[in-house]
Amino acid sequence: MATSDILREQLLALIGGHGAHLPFDAAVADFPDDAINRLPPNVPYTPWQLLEHIRIAQRDILDYIRNREYLAPSWPEEYWPARDATATPEQFALTVEGFRTDRTALQELVADPATDLLGTIPNTPGHTILREVRLVADHNAYHVGEFAILRQVMGTWPPSRDE
Repeated sequence: MATSDILREQLLALIGGHGAHLPFDAAVADFPDDAINRLPPNVPYTPWQLLEHIRIAQRDILDYIRNREYLAPSWPEEYWPARDATATPEQFALTVEGFRTDRTALQELVADPATDLLGTIPNTPGHTILREVRLVADHNAYHVGEFAILRQVMGTWPPSRDE
């Protein structure tokens, strides 16, 4: 197996949350509707707001990779929903599905042998697709772990969950 194939394989596992990370799909599975807008103790955002932040940040990096006319959103305002924003169960599901769709787009980009993972992305200060994929995977892993802890604190894991 070529080095580039090994790198692609490992990046795909990282994006998918395999290895030492809790996968996104496992973290959000069976999340109760009545908790999506509840503030956990000592946390200034709701579970939905956290997931929406993850989705927005991942979408931003995907856009950064794809769009040569990219303009960065304002930090932190455009990377988080408003503090008082709430979601319906349908909007929560759209956040989850939006995350999955963009994750799939990243996976397809990485899996494509025509993608130069180490080449500099045009109009960037030397950034590569490898760098951006690592960045999004690190960000996702951090916040998915945080989401799992919020679930524990809030008592929202299903009783049937194996621990």
